[in-house]
Amino acid sequence: MSNDARWYVVHTYSGYENKVASNIIKVAENRKMQDEIIDVKIPTETVVEVRDDGKTREVERKLFPGYVMVKIATFLDDNDMPKISDEAWLAVRNTRGATGFVGPESRPIPLTEEEVYRLGVEKKVVEVRYKVGDIVNITDELFEGFTGKVEKIDTENNKVEVTVSALFGKETLVELELDQVEPTDK
Repeated sequence: MSNDARWYVVHTYSGYENKVASNIIKVAENRKMQDEIIDVKIPTETVVEVRDDGKTREVERKLFPGYVMVKIATFLDDNDMPKISDEAWLAVRNTRGATGFVGPESRPIPLTEEEVYRLGVEKKVVEVRYKVGDIVNITDELFEGFTGKVEKIDTENNKVEVTVSALFGKETLVELELDQVEPTDK
């Protein structure tokens, strides 16, 4: 039935994100719909709070309060648009605390791949075939065709810092995504 799975955004009552997420997972298990409702996430970030008394503590905050991301199996409709089954739509829509899908007239519209990575719902896994000190080719549009020396690699944040010998021989440190550089053939 499904060609692939896509991420959808579900609006919830404020403060009900965790409850809605766990209820969607329970509904999928109870109705044996794990092949349709594949994953549920609440994008969060860890921040350090400094209290009035000077003590610090790490706190996990929701990036998008009032929203839950749900990965649902899709198929293409007659217009080649991604669509979810009526059963999956009803299971999510009728979850206590959920007010509906984000989209026109509560019609589910999937997130694009770029939105999924930008929102932090899924992380892109990039195989890094270079190390600090290596000379790499840059494939990013702005610096395409340039080479540079890798100064720092941050796999957790999908970033690499490269020193590029740009215009007039002046060296410039640029930050790129891991997949925007590749090892040279040297």
